[in-house]
Amino acid sequence: RRSYVKQARSEAENARVAVRNIRRDSINNIRGLSKEKEISEDIERKKSEEIQNITNKHIRDVDRMLSEKENGLMEL
Repeated sequence: RRSYVKQARSEAENARVAVRNIRRDSINNIRGLSKEKEISEDIERKKSEEIQNITNKHIRDVDRMLSEKENGLMEL
């Protein structure tokens, strides 16, 4: 059982890394648009905050699912 929990934690960490990579790419795209003057700095800041909030939500979801999975595995 413990090895399954360890594997679940590893997969959860991989999911967190994937979410953070998407955040990084998205913010870099927005910064690029701002540097090219296609969007204003205010819009860049607002969109970056929105992306961060979405990232936080998805990481919380991954953590919640991991917790549920760990509980389920340890009940067996």
